Amino acid sequence: MASILKLYNAALIRRPMATQCATAAFLFGAGDVIAQQGVEKKGWEHDFARTARITFYGGCFFGPAMTKWYEFLNKIKFASPTRAIIYRVWLDQAVLTPAAVAFFFGSMSVLEGKPQEAIPRIQAAYVPTLIRNWGVFIPTQVINFSIVPHHLRFVVVSVVSLFWNTYLSIANARTKKEQEAIELTEKKDVVLSA
Repeated sequence: MASILKLYNAALIRRPMATQCATAAFLFGAGDVIAQQGVEKKGWEHDFARTARITFYGGCFFGPAMTKWYEFLNKIKFASPTRAIIYRVWLDQAVLTPAAVAFFFGSMSVLEGKPQEAIPRIQAAYVPTLIRNWGVFIPTQVINFSIVPHHLRFVVVSVVSLFWNTYLSIANARTKKEQEAIELTEKKDVVLSA
């Protein structure tokens, strides 16, 4: 196990973008598998397209964006270590996270081939997801920015994200079903009123 961690650490230092994108893709995909099998109990009815979409999102959108974000946060100099922690956590949770939550739900709608559902899905899931995110990631980021070396911060967030991604996958699937039910009701109302 120690040799695997050593190899991973070396890969993070040599090729941070590729390594972190692969990490994000794996952990987003794993979060969806846990959501579908461990929580939703889908068994043989596993939605592989859903897993592929969220894996793609993790590797192609989340991974690159977070790699650059952490590079940016690590470059900012602060007057004291305490201010560095406070401001980095604030920037992460007050600036990045609100945009990232909206982008996630919007991206999932587009990747599902239903761009018209993006705004309603964001409106339905945004506030509860953002509040839950703060409950998980404010304490995580305080620890992350205070004791974790710069090049491992993305990894810490990624490991916590395995559980968070499980939640996101469930929240996205639930919101998608609710939106489909609303659309079906609206179509029935149109047919009945015609």
